[in-house]
Amino acid sequence: MTTEDKREAIDTLIANGCVITMDPQRRVIENGAVAVKGDRIVAVGDTAGLQARYRAARTIDARRKAVLPGLIDSHAHAGHAMLRTIGGADGDAWSAAAETIYTRASDEAFWETESHLAALERLKAGVTTGVSLLGGGNSIMRVDDPVYARRHCDAVVRTGTRSIVAVGPSRPPAPRAYTRHTPDGSDTRDIDFDTMYGVCEAIVDACHGDADGRIRIALTLPVYGPEHDPELAQYEQDFRDQAARYGALARERGLTFTQDGHRAGTLAFAHRELGLLGPTSFMSHSIDLTDDDIAACVETGTAIIHNPSAIMSIIGRCPVPELIDAGVTVAIASDGAAPDRGYDMFRHMWQCMHYHRRHFRDPDVLPHGKVLEMVTIDAAKALSLDREIGSLEAGKLADVILVDLFRPHMMPMNMPVYRVTCFANAADVCMTMVGGRVLMEDRRVLSVDEGEILERVNEVAELMIERSGLRHLLDEPKTLWGRSHY
Repeated sequence: MTTEDKREAIDTLIANGCVITMDPQRRVIENGAVAVKGDRIVAVGDTAGLQARYRAARTIDARRKAVLPGLIDSHAHAGHAMLRTIGGADGDAWSAAAETIYTRASDEAFWETESHLAALERLKAGVTTGVSLLGGGNSIMRVDDPVYARRHCDAVVRTGTRSIVAVGPSRPPAPRAYTRHTPDGSDTRDIDFDTMYGVCEAIVDACHGDADGRIRIALTLPVYGPEHDPELAQYEQDFRDQAARYGALARERGLTFTQDGHRAGTLAFAHRELGLLGPTSFMSHSIDLTDDDIAACVETGTAIIHNPSAIMSIIGRCPVPELIDAGVTVAIASDGAAPDRGYDMFRHMWQCMHYHRRHFRDPDVLPHGKVLEMVTIDAAKALSLDREIGSLEAGKLADVILVDLFRPHMMPMNMPVYRVTCFANAADVCMTMVGGRVLMEDRRVLSVDEGEILERVNEVAELMIERSGLRHLLDEPKTLWGRSHY
């Protein structure tokens, strides 16, 4: 006579791991487990207790592994993964190349292939949610036609991860020339601000909420500060008009808002003059902030996105400890994936700690637990998603990663939070789950054909170089060797 199994049926039990929950108590559960049903976490606890409560269709053995919420990259750029290395160390050449390629030398296949590449890299690095501005460089966005955003989003959907795609107008002046490439030929058109707005609105209509909410659209505008951009003063009314127009769209459609490139005084100006700050706004870089800038963030509940590996963090410093002490939510991001950095959030956590410790000459600045918060629960708060992701808690989406702790650079087996933040790298992520679906296991991607994507990248990159006429920017600089400066 058989005994009926009265345990609750679930889809997956991740068992026997060191569960770093990032929940309000910041529990770290040795020999812990995470129970998953559908796309949600139903329980987190010790393995024995959850095995007694649940009957799993599949059990994933997480022995000698850390179990964490999926990492969150709160600022990066669509398009950039195809522009790695172009121009070498010449930042001006790279920015000019980005403008040329994004407006005149990229087709639908470029934006789809780059999106596949970026999503693949993020997936293998344990980044389950990422923000991507549709373009960049010097605020050059691909918003002449909604098809480019559509192709970008489609690639993310197929890969299986989550993406917040930020769209908005390119920097003044306008109209700006954009070239569309099709099998039948090429056509260049002048695109004005009204057209850009209509395209952004169409992107929201077509893509926001796609794939059961895995795709979200945010709005963005170029940063403007009169003291930094005197050459743009003649376009100040354009900035004011756009702030009103895009702000209204964000409120009407319930969209978050972000900007790329804030610096001293621009946050206070964006709040006081443009009305762009608020609890659903997250502002990137934010270097050399004034007391008024920080006060504006505190007053409005605006979050700050710190990119410690970015060139802007060489030019100036985002006052992260000061912001945190003032009560501002701060997240760490990659600003990837070009010209000289990728989507390895472990690298960016380490960089963040050492960057600010060196500034203050104090090794106690930014504890390793805090920087882990800044790529998990604090990042989720910054993106207004903390009810859904950012920690391992019952009721939240089942975005889970495993990090292999049984590797030479991760030994001995103690202090798991310290090891994950100070010694791990993207290659230590051995399993990535998004919404209860395993997308990578034992470093093998299951959702898409990795080899096919990589082969396609080379083909599309070659066409990009041919169209742009920028092959000379692939040469290593002659000053590469034997000198202290380029």
